[in-house]
Amino acid sequence: MGKTIEKVATDRGHKVVATIDNSAFSTSQLNDADVAIEFTQPDVAHLNIAKCFDADIPVVVGTTAWYDHYDALAARALAENKTLFTATNFSIGVNILFHINEKLSSLMNNFPAYDVQMTETHHLQKLDHPSGTAVTLAEGIISNLDRKKKYIGLLEGETVKNTPFNLQIESKRSEGVPGYHAIAYESEIDEITLSHNAKSRLGFAQGAVVAAEWVAHKKGVFKMNDLLNF
Repeated sequence: MGKTIEKVATDRGHKVVATIDNSAFSTSQLNDADVAIEFTQPDVAHLNIAKCFDADIPVVVGTTAWYDHYDALAARALAENKTLFTATNFSIGVNILFHINEKLSSLMNNFPAYDVQMTETHHLQKLDHPSGTAVTLAEGIISNLDRKKKYIGLLEGETVKNTPFNLQIESKRSEGVPGYHAIAYESEIDEITLSHNAKSRLGFAQGAVVAAEWVAHKKGVFKMNDLLNF
């Protein structure tokens, strides 16, 4: 992702002043930056965000599975007039999917014959599961579909005893897959499927750079809904 983001930023006329791949970096390495884009690992993302706050640099975060620290960091950003922009997925297409997913799940309250489940597929280097995108989709369903109360993440081939109140997410890992997500509503007579298939990482990188352009001179806590005005 870092290389793709660097290419997109350069193509859009920006100068990359630092490329950092070590969590022990010094805040002085950010001195010439207007904004930082953080795509690293879940165990160090919150530390990197804090260092960006220390340097008073707006930070755009694409790492997922660090959200146990989100509330504290968002509160710090607001209290100290810092800038935090987060997204579980920066693809414009995926964020359109998030929006449609919520509308569809609300509509499906009227059609109890349909059960819903999800699948997500990513490259072999994807460490967390379910993906952050899948979790966001699941949360959108649970918030709007009354008959679903929680999600359960399963790796391909795993099984658990299911109940009508659970939303199952099956995670698959396959070489070279940037990201595929599908939500399927199935009854005894038919199936409705809502899906997004990323053809490359370009959409994620482009969205992150657009977010950086948008947030560079703002203060506060933001998400993709703010950028896209949904």
